[in-house]
Formats: sequence, C-alpha cells, structure tokens
Amino acid sequence: MIRAKSRRRSAPHTSDAIALLKADHRQVAAWFADYGRAAGAARKQALAAKICVALRIHTTLEEEIFYPAFWQATADKQLHHEAEVEHQGAKRLLTDIEKSDPSDDYFDSRVKVLSEMIKHHVNEEERPGGMFARARKAKMDLQALGRQLAQRKAQLRSMGPLGTLVERLNEPLSA
Repeated sequence: MIRAKSRRRSAPHTSDAIALLKADHRQVAAWFADYGRAAGAARKQALAAKICVALRIHTTLEEEIFYPAFWQATADKQLHHEAEVEHQGAKRLLTDIEKSDPSDDYFDSRVKVLSEMIKHHVNEEERPGGMFARARKAKMDLQALGRQLAQRKAQLRSMGPLGTLVERLNEPLSA
C-alpha cells in the first residue's frame, strides 16, 4: 500500500499518459476485488463509492484528453468508437449504483456487472494491438499527455462534492 501511494505522488511528474491510466486501472481492480470479499453493507457502500468516483474521473480524463489525442494520432475509428460506447454503458451502471445502496437487491449485481465491463474495457485498451499499443506505435507525446491528465485529475479532485469524495479515495476503509 505504501509503495502504491508513493508511486501515485510522483506519477504526475514521471509517468506518461499510459502509465497513469494503467495505475487507475490497477487501483479500481483492487477495489473491485475488495468489494468481492466485503461482507458488511457499510464496507460495500464505501468501496462502491470509491469505485464510482474513480471511474467518473478516469472516464473524464480519457474522454477529454486521451481519446481525442488518440483519434488525432491514429484515425483509428473502430478502437476510438468502441471505447466511447463502452464508457457510455459503464456510466449508466455508475449512475444506477450511485442512486442505490447495498439494501437494494440489485446492488451487488450492478457492481459485479460493472466490474466485468471494466475488466473487458481494460483488456481492450491494454492488450497487444489495443489502444495503448497503438498510441505508442503512433508516437503520441505520452509525456505531455501524462502531464495534462495529471493536471486535469487534480482539478477534478478539487471540485465540490466530487472533490470531497475523491480526497477520501486513499483513506483506509473501516472494517
């Protein structure tokens, strides 16, 4: 845990865009795994809230910065459009999860389906020949994009209630 936090602190200065996006992928995957092991409603609610906020920020970063740069550098309509459509589906589930709680009979199912959708999406981006590989091959300026992503992420974290929730992403969860 300490190692991940220190890496996260230095990431805005040393990581390229893909490394930053992959770090988000790993963090959310860990929270989904924690959710799968969680027993209490309060812990599930806290984990689901962390997942939702993190994914809202992550999708914003990709849609506002990374995907347009990818589109411009590669003109890969298929990969770009598939990623956008996958985001639309995930955001619908995020909204459903955010509007409910663990007392809802469908809450666990929504989180599980969201987890599966995100795993698929991450695989599509990270696989050989996927969006990240194509971005590297196109010689996108991933360092500059990484700085943009880090700056926008910091901005999103500081915004109103969303910022307050995001500040709590790294707080330990009560058992």
